[in-house]
Amino acid sequence: MNWKGVIPAVTTPFDANGEINQDWMKKHLRWLIGAGCNGIVPLGSLGEGASLTFDEKRAVLSLSCEAVGTQGVVVAGIAALSTGEAVKLAQEAERIGCHGLMVLPPYAYSSDWFEMKSHVRAVIEATALPCMLYNNPIAYKTDFLPAQIAELAQECPGLQAVKESSSDVRRIASLKELLDDRLHLLVGVDDLIVEGIKAGAAGWIAGLANAFPKESVELFRLASTQQDEELWKLYRWFLPLLRLDTIVKFVQAIKFVQEEVGTGFALTRPPRLALTEAERNQVKRILKKALAEPVLEPLAFPG
Repeated sequence: MNWKGVIPAVTTPFDANGEINQDWMKKHLRWLIGAGCNGIVPLGSLGEGASLTFDEKRAVLSLSCEAVGTQGVVVAGIAALSTGEAVKLAQEAERIGCHGLMVLPPYAYSSDWFEMKSHVRAVIEATALPCMLYNNPIAYKTDFLPAQIAELAQECPGLQAVKESSSDVRRIASLKELLDDRLHLLVGVDDLIVEGIKAGAAGWIAGLANAFPKESVELFRLASTQQDEELWKLYRWFLPLLRLDTIVKFVQAIKFVQEEVGTGFALTRPPRLALTEAERNQVKRILKKALAEPVLEPLAFPG
């Protein structure tokens, strides 16, 4: 399983009736892979997995595997209110043909290490698929500490990677110190990617890549090859956009950017509502400045 490079957490496009626009999603996923992304992660936070029914999740995973084919990896986001449902979704992802799983703590319930370890371990051991643990204490109120992740890695051979989204780059160094190369480490917040790679991360679960995959792939390449002068030029251009991945309404903001550049639709499912006029104007200002001064030749989206 290749956990390296840029693997976008993909958005789920909805049509005017609130249904998943499957044809558009397949086109978008193929475009991301064609831009150099190593794979995709459907059903994550950015994909609004919590607002999809089980059947819709199954449909998204099926179309993702169809769209990506053998050109990249499909890592299914696995999250649910109950351990039983999470296990069922993991097994369905394996049956459909996904290449790996991104395992989240349960929605709406945060407890101690004993219970959270039991939950994620049940999911990791439910299939033969390689798994990535998703640590996002800011969003999910469950913090998998480096020592706890090391304990889980020792007990679960199927755990191969960690998506670290605590926003603390020191966590990556701590995990490297404890685990050496036992786990692949991936950055999960966009505006920490350069620092994360410098600390030892080998992959990026990217958000703004949904609208700017070419720039994301090039930024990752420059950071990985220590080409600092070119790196800073691109990073400085990209940072105001990348910071949209860290705000409360990051789903709405990223989907709005996609709509503005023609790679998706701004529609989200409640409880997520459209950005306010003031919020839209702020995102437009950031995007307008970026589009007016591109560092790379823009990558056209297929019509």
